[in-house]
Amino acid sequence: MVTDMAPGAGEIGLSSIGANRIGSALLATHSHLRGTLETPISFTLMVHHVVLYKLKPEVTPARVEAMMMNARMQLLKIPEVLSIKCGKRIDPELPWPFFIAIDFESMDKYAIFREDSIFVKFTEEVIKPNTEDSLVLDFEMDPGKDVRFS
Repeated sequence: MVTDMAPGAGEIGLSSIGANRIGSALLATHSHLRGTLETPISFTLMVHHVVLYKLKPEVTPARVEAMMMNARMQLLKIPEVLSIKCGKRIDPELPWPFFIAIDFESMDKYAIFREDSIFVKFTEEVIKPNTEDSLVLDFEMDPGKDVRFS
């Protein structure tokens, strides 16, 4: 008698070890199991949005720290934001001393984000007063996807 059963394996009499060994063969014959192991669509259509900023001359290192803290605290409140990273340059010779990178599920979610009142307020109160130029870079992170249709 087998006592170590894989979830759902009882009806076909497989132990967890046996279930792992036949994994793909089992999925090929039992199509109702296939859907539970596939990657959800929300993880396959990601957009990586990066903005590099040139700061105004009067911006101090303490203000850059405050910008980083505000970016994380405010922008993570927006439901469309999957993750955010921001930081300051290491090499003082680089022309872009500050960046923000945000991941979105799709270009549609990115468009919603741009209209969000939290983002608009953050841009007006944190970004515009402290920056003089920016470079926006958007990347599709789904291999083989035509970015015109995301």
